[in-house]
Amino acid sequence: MVGVICRPNTQEKLEILSADAQYDLACACSANKEEHRRRSGDGRWIYPVTLPNGGKSTLFKTLISNVCSNDCKYCPLREQMDIRRCSLRPAETAKVFLDYYNQRKVYGLFLSSGVLGSADATMDRLNGVARLLRKKYGFRGYIHLKIIPGASDAAIEEAVSLASTVSLNIETPGAKNLEKLSKKKKYIQDIIEPIKLISKLTARGSRYAKTKQTTQFIVGAAGESDAEIVKYMHGLYERLKMHRVYFSAYQKGLGDESIAGEQAKEEPTDILMREHRLYQVDFLLRKYGFKESDIIFENNGCLSLGIDPKEAWALRHSEAFPVNVNRASRFSLLRVPGLGPVTVKQILERRKQRFLRRIEDVGKVGVRLKKARQYLAF
Repeated sequence: MVGVICRPNTQEKLEILSADAQYDLACACSANKEEHRRRSGDGRWIYPVTLPNGGKSTLFKTLISNVCSNDCKYCPLREQMDIRRCSLRPAETAKVFLDYYNQRKVYGLFLSSGVLGSADATMDRLNGVARLLRKKYGFRGYIHLKIIPGASDAAIEEAVSLASTVSLNIETPGAKNLEKLSKKKKYIQDIIEPIKLISKLTARGSRYAKTKQTTQFIVGAAGESDAEIVKYMHGLYERLKMHRVYFSAYQKGLGDESIAGEQAKEEPTDILMREHRLYQVDFLLRKYGFKESDIIFENNGCLSLGIDPKEAWALRHSEAFPVNVNRASRFSLLRVPGLGPVTVKQILERRKQRFLRRIEDVGKVGVRLKKARQYLAF
């Protein structure tokens, strides 16, 4: 009996490659469970996103190829894995995307890839799709391109010139942690130097200042502490002006068994909560005026799984409370657990009109305001 192996068509390749794209979160995708990728008849390659203006839309998200010559132990697509491999040509990728875009099913494109041959050969495919969309079809909308570790300066600059957003995953905090996961990647040469180059190319006042830069940490695979991640995260925001940092919890069973023990010892619920706590720290650094030194860690260098990082700071700094809701600065109000930027803005506006005498004067009392009440004075 003779078995016939058929070549997958474009639709079948999209089914495979869009499913494999789920492991990369370094785009505008929300961390909320309610906003994960759509699983409807529209196709698994359509992902909900939060737009820069706060609205909601969708991205067409796929890999160009799941063929990969890298050995990253956390990755289910690494070279050693026996999976069905396939690749999309730039022309067919551009065509399928435009079909969806013209039907107004998607807002933009997120394009990533395994390492197909060499970093620059892969970048040529990624840039090739963007090149076709921008120069042949006149597309002026949103394009997010992944930068492949080890890509040349010229390939990186072309991607920056074509994309709305680019990202190169930092993966781990420091070279020693990356060495636990990959013997092929060079942390400084392949990851840090390219990230610095992108930062320089997209700096304020530069030619490509409108292009945004994001990155992603793989949480838990290398046995790193939260304190290490936060230190690097703070540096990415302060020194390199990173637009967003994302986190992806290492998923047991997908990676090499050698990191399924000591280096990835968290239970599934714990690692997901750890990822959530890091996102909360990210918001404190970006939106609340917190510094790295304000973040409270437990003795093992990790964030508390039981208390959110803002409340942990408040419990450590009892001298800062209660905060007078009618006199405190925006900075002090943002330190109050349960108060976010929207509520603080509301407080500042309302107290111009009248004296606030009770928590109900702040807004509708829900879980967050109930928490805030114990830290406020009227």
